Amino acid sequence: MGREFIDLFDGWAKSYDQTVAGKDIQYQEVFKGYDDILHAVAVQAKGPNVLEFGVGTGNLTRKLVDQRFTVYGVEPSFEMLKIGQLKVPEAKIQEGDFIEFPSLDVPIDSIVSSYAFHHLTDEEKEEALEKYSNLLAPGGVIAFADTIFPTKQAKRHMIEKAIAAYHHNLAEDLSTEYYSDIPTLDEMCKRHGFEVMFEQLNQYVWLMKAIKQ
Repeated sequence: MGREFIDLFDGWAKSYDQTVAGKDIQYQEVFKGYDDILHAVAVQAKGPNVLEFGVGTGNLTRKLVDQRFTVYGVEPSFEMLKIGQLKVPEAKIQEGDFIEFPSLDVPIDSIVSSYAFHHLTDEEKEEALEKYSNLLAPGGVIAFADTIFPTKQAKRHMIEKAIAAYHHNLAEDLSTEYYSDIPTLDEMCKRHGFEVMFEQLNQYVWLMKAIKQ
């Protein structure tokens, strides 16, 4: 459920915003166009109630709140959660993850996330999508931006490219975390009653938009 990465994110919390701003050369391409990527997620949301997973330091949350959505945020890292709460006090941010999260007493119209779904294995992604299918009414939206690969071969190519550039942290990240390919995610979404499309936002990140049928 991604909780094996909590220590990583607790330690990364204070410098996360510097990383997404391009200060870490190894991850510049991953976060290229970061603000535009968050905007691409936010404009897909419908309201009034939006559930956001992996709030982090609240950057996507801020965009959603500014669009006048009521945002229910979920974040497993306590250090990230504290920053997110301070930056976006209007949101209702609580501890939890993609699968285990506080119950909500309001209907959810959209589920969003940025740079986080890859912390789940494919089996956990399947479990999460089943939950979201039960949570959303027909017409409800999932909008996730994350590193995704067109094929498994494309993923291997990007790992080799990172190694060749001496970006060893990035290569290890791509090799050890649970980055999925489009055919796998496409099949998962369809199995759980979603019509899904993918749009590439930079050479690593794609927008996955799934609509409950």
